[in-house]
Amino acid sequence: MERGATVGELTSGASGRIIPVLRNIRRSVPSPASLVRVLFFLHSLALRFLLFLLRRSPLSSKTAVAAAGGSPRQRTRGGGGGRWRAAAEEEDVRRRRALAEEVEMVPQSAESEEGGACRWSTFDFVGPRRRVLFCRSWLPASGDLRGITVIIHGLNEHSGRYAYFAKQLMACNFGVYAMDWIGHGGSDGLHGYVPSLDYVVEDTGKFLEKVKSENPGVPCFLFGHSTGGAVVLKAALYPHIEAMVEGIVLTSPAIRVKQAHPIVGAVAPILSLVLPKFQFKGANKRRIPVSRDPAAMLAKYSDPLVYTGPIRVRTGHEILRLSSYLLQNMKSVTVPFFVLHGTADRITDPLASQDLYNVAASRHKDLKLYEGFLHDLLFEPESDKVGADIIDWMLRRLQQQSL
Repeated sequence: MERGATVGELTSGASGRIIPVLRNIRRSVPSPASLVRVLFFLHSLALRFLLFLLRRSPLSSKTAVAAAGGSPRQRTRGGGGGRWRAAAEEEDVRRRRALAEEVEMVPQSAESEEGGACRWSTFDFVGPRRRVLFCRSWLPASGDLRGITVIIHGLNEHSGRYAYFAKQLMACNFGVYAMDWIGHGGSDGLHGYVPSLDYVVEDTGKFLEKVKSENPGVPCFLFGHSTGGAVVLKAALYPHIEAMVEGIVLTSPAIRVKQAHPIVGAVAPILSLVLPKFQFKGANKRRIPVSRDPAAMLAKYSDPLVYTGPIRVRTGHEILRLSSYLLQNMKSVTVPFFVLHGTADRITDPLASQDLYNVAASRHKDLKLYEGFLHDLLFEPESDKVGADIIDWMLRRLQQQSL
């Protein structure tokens, strides 16, 4: 941008009314009346913007009604729009939970392989806010556990996508537990909506406590991908959670997020309060490649449990808020960690993973950057190599602990 550019050249058609006021303010001490006029104008502008969003809100459109599994006529039943939306959400949760139960827990390719036999299950976990969270477990049939890995998936996906990684872990005698976030997979909540990522952090801690209580004395690791990696990193900043794990593994963590649209950061704090469930189409990253494997891309975006709609305003704001917190507190990280990132990732910033490795206070920390890899490392063509790198790191940590 050239230094000689004027403010008027960068504003919208409203600049004819805004700029004279601003110039008068700079030239003289503003009177109370002029300040009132400025505030009144800005207030009316904000109200117009919010009314525009409300008219465009998918909650009031026929397409949103159809997507929720109902019809426009059904909206008038049940005594009001609020109760209708609650009923539609409950029905969607039941539908997603049924789909989650149908997910193949053991890949067919693993059934005939040595070490592929396992005991798997799905179960409900009631979180601190009485929300029912859909969970999975995979345990080697032998029952001989070297350790346990607790998986926290990324934004918009679900735990069932990690069945192949669970198979890799079981082959090395690691048990695996995984939890669907609120609003994800088979868990309660509006699909794709996260009222607070601090809730997910708290749910992660409570879920880890449950796993530890059911497997006393077995070493545990926390694994998180993308925003799930950011959740795991913040969780490990709490001493009581750090004390329960031997280390954490982060793939493509959302420490510094690349905003799809610059307006997101500006309007998200306000809109997250007044229109938290509004779907912001300008921030939709669906078309950005996350894997170099076309089959993996097709499988992800044809999965009915993967949320592919525009990001909801509160969810987007929570990601930005968590990212800001982690950037300010990276130096306080003391948990042993292994962070893995693709250098060609277009969703989260690999340089932020480098920064975490450089500044964290952890005595045991490792970084692996994969040249040219994209965001979903465990779904890249080299996923076996990525999984092996993670397992090797956990085995080294267990050896260090035994010395």
